[in-house]
Order: sequence, then C-alpha cells, then structure tokens
Amino acid sequence: QVQLVESGGGLVQAGGSLRLSCEASERTFSMYTMGWFRQAPGKEREFVAGITWSGGSIRYADSVKGRFTISRDNAKKTVSLQMNSLKPEDTGVYYCAADSSVYINVVVTTQTLYDYWGQGTQVTVSS
Repeated sequence: QVQLVESGGGLVQAGGSLRLSCEASERTFSMYTMGWFRQAPGKEREFVAGITWSGGSIRYADSVKGRFTISRDNAKKTVSLQMNSLKPEDTGVYYCAADSSVYINVVVTTQTLYDYWGQGTQVTVSS
C-alpha cells in the first residue's frame, strides 16, 4: 500500500504561481506512472497532468498546457506540479495519484486506472 501526501496548496492571485508536491511512502513509487487530478466545486474530478515512471512520457490537459509543468524525483519519491499563470478556473482540490501498473510508458487519464490517491490539497486562485 502506497501512501501519498500532497503539499503546497494555498491562496494566490490570478497570474501567480504555486508549486505542489507529492511524496510517496514506498520506493515502488519509482515504477509507477504518477498523475495530478483536480476537482472544482460542483464539478467532477478531472485529469491535469501525468508522468511515466522514467519521466519519458508526459501528458497535460489542454486547459493547463503551457502553464503547468509536472516533474518527478524518484530518489526522493516525489512528484511535483509547477503551476504558473494561474487562473480563477484553476481553483479546486488537487490530488496526486499513482497507477501501480509498473513500468508503463503511457500516461492514462482515466482516474479509475489510478490505484492510490492522496488526501488532496486546496488551491484557490482569486481574480
């Protein structure tokens, strides 16, 4: 069982930046595709970004392309999401998730394919 703990959320003005981090409890983290999802108030949870175990494949939702950057450090068991040029519509609870299908070289966007989830961190962007 992998535990994921997010940090870095907060309140920021539109146009600002935040960096989210997610730390995993197990070294098996290095074998997993990792994803970031978010859920805005009254909306369904949606895929934001994902990165394969090696970092060789990265995928972003169209709404964040060019503004968000996902990265990982397998030695530190962390995955990060750098969020720039934030907009009020980026507001929501951000979740880190792990797809435990090991050494997969494709980022999946379907949340049901992710087995482990963090508790979420709130991001609020004011206009």
